[in-house]
Parts: sequence; C-alpha cells; structure tokens
Amino acid sequence: MRKLPPLRALHAFEAAARHLSFAAAANELGVTPTAISHQIRQLEEACGVTLFQRRPRPLLLTSAGARLYPALRNGFDALASAVTLLAEVDVQAPLRVTSTNAFASKWLVPQLPKWREENPGIPLEIIGTDAVLDVRADAADIAIRHARQPPLDFVMHEVFRDSYVPVCSPRLLQQHGPIERAADLRRLPLIHYDWINGDPEAPTWRQWLDVARSIDPGFNAVERAKDLSFSEELHAIDAVIGGQGVAICSDVIVSNELRNGLLVKAHPLSLPGYGFYLVSMAHNPRAPAIEAFSSWMRNVS
Repeated sequence: MRKLPPLRALHAFEAAARHLSFAAAANELGVTPTAISHQIRQLEEACGVTLFQRRPRPLLLTSAGARLYPALRNGFDALASAVTLLAEVDVQAPLRVTSTNAFASKWLVPQLPKWREENPGIPLEIIGTDAVLDVRADAADIAIRHARQPPLDFVMHEVFRDSYVPVCSPRLLQQHGPIERAADLRRLPLIHYDWINGDPEAPTWRQWLDVARSIDPGFNAVERAKDLSFSEELHAIDAVIGGQGVAICSDVIVSNELRNGLLVKAHPLSLPGYGFYLVSMAHNPRAPAIEAFSSWMRNVS
C-alpha cells in the first residue's frame, strides 16, 4: 500500500514550485496564499525536510524541494494527459441516450433519420428502458425523463409537454360508429396499461371517466367485460393500432401515428400530462454533443 502525504499538499507544492510564488499558486488553485503556505508546511512536516528557502526573497527550492518537484510535475502532467485522453475517447464514442421504451420506439426511433442527416458526425446509442438509469453513475450521457416536475441537481431542458387523449384506430370507429359524446365510448373496448411511476394522479381511464362524467351526466358506470389490460405501455399502443380498443395515450408519444392516420383522437377531452426533460450531468466531456442533441430535439418537427 502506497504511503503518500495528502494530495492537496502535493498539489500546492507543485504549483508553488512551478511558479516560485505562493501567491501565483494560490491564484491558480483558487485558494489564499496562507492556505498554500499551510499545505506546504504540512508536506514538509510529513516528509521531515524543508522544501523552500523562504528568506531572502525570491522564493527558491531547497535541494530536497528540487528533487521532489520534477517527480510531482511529471506525475501531474501524466494524470492530466490521461484525463484528456479519456475525454477524447468518450467524445468519439456514441452519445448514449436513454428513454422509456414507448418514447424510444414511437417517437425517437422514427426521427433518427433527421438526426443522422443533420448531425452525421455524432453517432447515437439509444437505450430504451422503463428502468431509471443513473446518469450520475455514467449509465447514459442523456436521460429523457417524463415527469410532472423537472429533475433537480442536473443540467435540464424541457423539450415537450404532453396531454393525454383517447385514441383509437379509424377502423374501430368504422365498426362501432362515430363518437359524438363522451358516453359513446361505452360501446368500445377500453385498453389499460400500468403506470410504473406510481403517480396517483396518472392520466388513466379512471381519471378520464371521472372528468367525462362531470361534463356528460349520461355517462353512467357500466361493466367493462371487453376491456384489455397490459403491463407495458408499448404493448397497449400496439393493441390500439391493431384496432383492439381505445386507450388514453400521450399525444407526443403517438404523434407519428396521429400524423400518418394510423390513430385518431376518439374524443377531444384530454387530461394534463407531463414534461419531457433532457437531463445530463454538468461538466460532461460530451457537452457539445449533448447540446447538439438538446437543440435538435427542441427544434425537430
């Protein structure tokens, strides 16, 4: 096991020896000259030698200090080079973006040709998962969080805010007739899916029906023997596209399907949704690529 003096003291000595000035070393390290003097005294006590000739001025190294300085200078230079090399390797790697499976599949993946056309030099690695990956632990460079409030302690940009509306395949309306009032949805199978975030106010069918009853007194409770339930949001959306029923979905996540006519809004009544936040760590070496992705998402149509 290596036995070394405190790293802060070694750093203070290296800076002071390089500048031959406690004041210049203090300015470089963002501390006071008194703090530099204290750290060097601590190092001298740990080593049992005097490292600087403090009188008369200018500041000079002792023979012991002159022997120690080159080793520390080379060591700190090697550390700086290693960190720079590590950052360069990261810059060349794909930018890792994580989001929920549903957002990755239904919104992000269909938009990737636009990204590649506008940013050909920045490859992406898309990590679709409903688990919350820890960007602090370097599990991803960017996390797209779907939340009511912005995550704290991160670099954060809100790029979208969605609402939740009943959507279905146009074929379903052809089979069951048009929906003229909220109560007409009783004729259709309702599709449910689990909310993994545990939000008690999640925009579910229960929430939508409560609002619908308040504006349509004829919307009475009925048995829903034909309803379908899924544990995965993505499977529920696929079932809706397949004409198996109507679901309450994010108008952002199914925006492509609404745009190309695979899905239509079954009724205009909507529920407030969440923000889509781009989350990353401050001082990430991929900061230029992260900013490019953030700007692209805010401007993509």
